[in-house]
Amino acid sequence: MRRLPFRRLLSLATLAAVGVATMGTTAACGDDDSAGGDSGPVTLRLGYFPNITHAPAVVGVEKGIFAEKLGSDVKLETKTFNAGPAAIEAIFSGALDATYIGPNPTVNAFSKSKGEAVRVISGAASGGVALVVKPGITSVEQLRGKKIATPQLGNTQDVALRYWLKEKGLKTTKEGGGDVKIVPQENAQTVETFSSGSIDGAWVPEPFVSRLVNAGGTVLVDERDLWPDKKFVITNLIVSTKFLKAHPETVKKLVEGQVAANDFVNTKPDDAQQAISDHIGKITGKPLDLKLIKQAWPTLLFTNDPIASSLKTGLDHAVAVELTQPVDLNGLYDLKYLNEVLKTQGQAEVTQP
Repeated sequence: MRRLPFRRLLSLATLAAVGVATMGTTAACGDDDSAGGDSGPVTLRLGYFPNITHAPAVVGVEKGIFAEKLGSDVKLETKTFNAGPAAIEAIFSGALDATYIGPNPTVNAFSKSKGEAVRVISGAASGGVALVVKPGITSVEQLRGKKIATPQLGNTQDVALRYWLKEKGLKTTKEGGGDVKIVPQENAQTVETFSSGSIDGAWVPEPFVSRLVNAGGTVLVDERDLWPDKKFVITNLIVSTKFLKAHPETVKKLVEGQVAANDFVNTKPDDAQQAISDHIGKITGKPLDLKLIKQAWPTLLFTNDPIASSLKTGLDHAVAVELTQPVDLNGLYDLKYLNEVLKTQGQAEVTQP
């Protein structure tokens, strides 16, 4: 079976960005050109997704945490995206300096640029993914002949499902054949197709896990149970190498904001949940149901550790199910500033891969 490179797999998803959600949460005088040094005004263009698995980003923007840490000499522009490939394309085109993003688009960007374009500078979130199925399906063997949805061919959840089925002795194909028929589709569509009976289950992230459960589904696999210590990366923070080299102090301030945002999320969960609901409402015109956020919350761990070992394992899984070829990840992580910030705050440092 011919293997596809990560960039081909991930380009199958939509490359259309939602666009600019909010602009300039801090004011800066003078030129907005982010090519200037840290000694003068700098513009930082930060991307994120308006969902629960990007909670540190959403809360950091909504509560003004990033603005506070970056200071008055940095102008923060924020952009929201629906899909990882769109954010990566923005990085490559020079329209974005840093973004919160999932592991597979991270690997894609690193691989496509031959290790030059991006660096992971912090973790953000772990967990929040499950296989939800129709009531009555209680074992993997009962999935034989069934249709199971994933967000897109070759994405993080798609790889996880295919590898899990392979380990259980069930075959799949990229074309949707095999013992279990995998149907890539947008998460919002999955809730409708599950309710209508067009699919029998889905391997998806929150809040869609909770939505499917509320639609009558049951959790057959909580992905946390498949990983050591129940931890695996679902969201990390990356920065363009060009911006990192040009503005190291700004990047350190961004990391300070990430650590502070995670601290807020973990110590003030009720306030964080309300902030997420409100912020998503500002972007989409409809606040995310607070009850849904609270339902999904316990499945997520908000951590500054990027859990690098799980990203590498995820890549190995993609290779095992013949969806990509091996990628040398040496140099992907630059946790210097994260560890400086953690050390200053008396927190345990993260091991540099």
